[in-house]
Amino acid sequence: MAESNALECAKQKACQSAVSDWLKDNQIIGLGSGTTIKYAVEFIAEKVESENLQIQCIPTSFQARQLLINHKLPVTDLDIHEKIDVTFDGADEVDEDLHLIKGGGGCLLQEKIVASCTANFIAIVDERKHSKRLGSYWTKGLPIEVIPMAFKPIQTRIEKLFGGKVILREAVSKMGPVVTDNGNFLLDWKFDTNKQYYWPEVNIELSNIPGVVDTGLFINMARRIYVGNMNGTVCKLEGKPSNTLCYNQHLLNSTDSSL
Repeated sequence: MAESNALECAKQKACQSAVSDWLKDNQIIGLGSGTTIKYAVEFIAEKVESENLQIQCIPTSFQARQLLINHKLPVTDLDIHEKIDVTFDGADEVDEDLHLIKGGGGCLLQEKIVASCTANFIAIVDERKHSKRLGSYWTKGLPIEVIPMAFKPIQTRIEKLFGGKVILREAVSKMGPVVTDNGNFLLDWKFDTNKQYYWPEVNIELSNIPGVVDTGLFINMARRIYVGNMNGTVCKLEGKPSNTLCYNQHLLNSTDSSL
């Protein structure tokens, strides 16, 4: 019970830190789905009210949309706003290269679409989900959204190409498979965690299989990742844009010192 409370507090701290750092007036905001993001929405609603901010929110699922409506936050979509300033989302796992696995909740396609339209994609996780290698914590497999008629040949092809086991995700409250908000099926690829995968290449190969709509691999998409720790601290991991900026600044400093 104490550990569970500490984890929830860790998620809250990470969400509060992320919202405090990134939420500004007159922004278009993307909101992911999942248990962690409910805290982000709560903090966004509080900040909007206390600072009288004018924002518009784009949800990544039916669930996220209802959450925004319940908190009286204005909802819009990509038809009206193609460019998003910042998106807050969770993840099932983050590795040391800051590659993400997402889709455990079944919303990976709309989450990736929104992330791809975002200037600053911010991922928020608790410390359990920050691993050296993908598959260390998240053992339910890599989610892959597929066209229903193609699930069987895709299943066979992935196992032949990469090994492991590919499972059609079954629904809990009804008979048959899970059906996404887009009317597709989900496969969970339980890859061999003892093998070394170059995930950017794997993502391309999976995406090129006919019938695959998208994968739960988010490669080089995160601007910053907030990791909530059970001791109450929050670790901020800088993504590609920040690394580039830091590298350029390092070169500039080195040049200055040599003058």
